[in-house]
Amino acid sequence: MLLVTLVDVSDAVAATRSRSRKTELLAELFLAAGPEDAPLAIAYLSGRVPQGRIGVGWSTLRDAPAPAAAPSLTLHDVDAALAGLAAVAGKGAQAERRRRAAALLGAATETEQRFLVGLLTGEVRQGALDAMAAEGLAAASGVPAEEVRRAVMLRGALVPVARALLAEGRAALGAFRLTVGRPVRPMLAATAGSVAEALAALGSCAVEEKLDGIRVQVHRDGERVSVWTRTLEDITERLPEVVEVARALPVERCVLDGEVIAYDEAGRPRTFQEIAGRTGSRTDVAKARALVPVVPVFFDVLLVGEQELLDAPFARRHRELAALVGEEHRVRRYVAEESGAGPGAPPAADVLAGGEDFLAETLKRGHEGVVVKDLDAPYSAGRRGAAWRKVKPVHTLDLVVLAAEWGHGRRTGKLSNLHLGARGEDGELVMLGKTFKGLTDAMLAEQTERLLELAVSDDGHTVRVRPGLVVEIAFDGVQRSSRYPAGLTLRFARVIRYRPDKTPQEADTVEAVREAGAGAV
Repeated sequence: MLLVTLVDVSDAVAATRSRSRKTELLAELFLAAGPEDAPLAIAYLSGRVPQGRIGVGWSTLRDAPAPAAAPSLTLHDVDAALAGLAAVAGKGAQAERRRRAAALLGAATETEQRFLVGLLTGEVRQGALDAMAAEGLAAASGVPAEEVRRAVMLRGALVPVARALLAEGRAALGAFRLTVGRPVRPMLAATAGSVAEALAALGSCAVEEKLDGIRVQVHRDGERVSVWTRTLEDITERLPEVVEVARALPVERCVLDGEVIAYDEAGRPRTFQEIAGRTGSRTDVAKARALVPVVPVFFDVLLVGEQELLDAPFARRHRELAALVGEEHRVRRYVAEESGAGPGAPPAADVLAGGEDFLAETLKRGHEGVVVKDLDAPYSAGRRGAAWRKVKPVHTLDLVVLAAEWGHGRRTGKLSNLHLGARGEDGELVMLGKTFKGLTDAMLAEQTERLLELAVSDDGHTVRVRPGLVVEIAFDGVQRSSRYPAGLTLRFARVIRYRPDKTPQEADTVEAVREAGAGAV
């Protein structure tokens, strides 16, 4: 497939706000691309290159040569060129990257150059993200979108599913099953403004501690144990404590979902930053373990022995978990199973009191809130559904940094005022407002270094960046605003912390911001 075909579709997708039209355009593209070219098309439309970071930034690309008069580049030509760029290393690497980048851009037309520069600088953000690409793939193959999404979640990636589906048809999806040693994307929770709201929405449910740790998925197959983050990064070697706990379980094969946390000398939970620092440390693991020992705490099980439990109700999954994992490695919970209230009905007074008391006790122990879970719900891998509702006394959102402004006064030389974005319905990042509140000197230094790595332009006042830094933002309310494209903005937004464990695709949506604003005070 010619690159110009993909660029034309990219432009058309960016030009329409209609989700159905975007899906139609992607379906037509995937049908034309076939199983060989579709994986590259999906990656490029989603703003990714299969080679990962290739060492080419804006400074390398800004002096592009004159464009080609006519399109000739294929997707595989681009892939080969990027593979060559990624392989460059050693003395003279920067000059060689410039030469190779110039050769690639020189073979591209003006519109192709614009797309390639955007791709390499992280600026391809027209909304053709994996969720929408999955819908386009479903439409192209005549398969229900839910089946495609499930296969993607079980495989952990869209590209291999696309290749198999376009080559072999619907029957190929049967091969994508929960497999020990291959992680799936975790189930996520929506937000509720209060325990009463969550109980009323879910009816028969469990109220569980919400721990302020690092989400992990633990796989055991005999003596082999793997530990994965929510972004599917393998961190097994960094967490020997978790491996030891998994190997001590009375089962040969299992897949567990939970978090790792750490306690201080008084038995109180350590901060998220300390835990993130520990799980992110790749060197001298023994020393890191001695300084910040971590503990795995599980709240779900997806497989035991030969039993896959994804479709089992949560009540059964928890029974399996309790039979497998000791109480010291399970989250505390309060069960509102016998309340008699159905979804939408106000909870009984004693049930509500029990849930609110449990939240108060959880906060007293130093945790950040609770998650209220439907006892009848299956495990929806990779989805932020209504079956889990998180309740936190401080209203927070996970947003993506789109740009930052150079600071003044004591913040001179530091990137300070952050431009914050949420995910729109079509996958685009939509700006909600700005904040410089809550930033310590250490955070200013850290974000300046990180954002300059992500920079795509700097006009001397504002540095625009490709999406890569997720921040947790506390706020007092949501108000209408014609100043920002979503039509709303946050009141008294302030930075709580960075979320290196989350990707921009896991950031909150504009709709979630509206819903969270309804419960904020």
